[in-house]
Amino acid sequence: MKQRKLGASGPDVGALGLGCMSFGGLTGPTNETDSFAVLDRAWDMGMTHFDTANIYGPYTSEQVMGRWLAARGHKPSIATKASITRAAHHPISNDPAYLQAELEGSFKRLGVDHVDLFYIHRREPAIPVEDVAGFMGRLIDAGKIGGWGMSEVSPTTLRRGHAETPVTAVQNEYSLWTRLPELGLLQECNRLGVAFVAFSPLARGVFGRSVIDPAHSDFGAFRLEMPRFQAPNWAQNKSRAQAFQTLAAEYGHNAPALALAWLLAQGDHVIPIPGSRTATHVSDWDGADQIELTPDLAAKIDAILPVGWAWGDRYSEAQSKVPERYC
Repeated sequence: MKQRKLGASGPDVGALGLGCMSFGGLTGPTNETDSFAVLDRAWDMGMTHFDTANIYGPYTSEQVMGRWLAARGHKPSIATKASITRAAHHPISNDPAYLQAELEGSFKRLGVDHVDLFYIHRREPAIPVEDVAGFMGRLIDAGKIGGWGMSEVSPTTLRRGHAETPVTAVQNEYSLWTRLPELGLLQECNRLGVAFVAFSPLARGVFGRSVIDPAHSDFGAFRLEMPRFQAPNWAQNKSRAQAFQTLAAEYGHNAPALALAWLLAQGDHVIPIPGSRTATHVSDWDGADQIELTPDLAAKIDAILPVGWAWGDRYSEAQSKVPERYC
């Protein structure tokens, strides 16, 4: 697999990373055997950056990854995150004492004493991002983390944090159906030498080999809350996704590989992190980094999926409370 830089001074990693949220059961039921198979297939394909978080499960994803690391002896680049507390009175915490304690807990679950990347999973407005950046800088100096990042933040927050301690990566949702990062954040990451890690690059399963079915019993409550999967929006979105599948087949590709290739073409600093509960789905991504997005193909994709094509918001009102809004 082709390599990309995880930030200006970060390690070289596979152009595709692996998002490990699904190991925690947030997108439907799974088990450790299947999760190990996903990790094995991803590693064999050259995916060397694995992304997890304390909240996935909670803790399950990190625990599974820790047991896999111990069993296999591989040394991937690992990113983890903390900030989402799930406490109604204080749902987000960027307090240094909290972040320190959560990082130490992640180390124990992962079986490591260092991670390449540690994110604040969301920004807490009450704490200046400069203070967070200063704390992260101290973690870097102590050898606890290789670099730091932020998730679901604005270009302004990125600039402020980066000025205090250089940011390694920003992780926001980005795909053919969520294009918000193009309104400044993608460009600012490129200007500052910050990796842009695209989560949900396959539109939460929409761009699979077959179009996902929200009526399926294991679809998961988390996705069912999203307006894009609800009537009447879903019928419109499904129709577009099917048209994209047809286009991909016409060019000899499958839909997930082409969707990932489109993201990779948006900048050398973009690192998509698709996730899955099955090794079969992971295999669908193989070769995405080799697909040439010709001007003709790009134009046809844009005709089917123009900017803003998706019906419905990406999050419910409850889910929208903590990501930063900047447009």
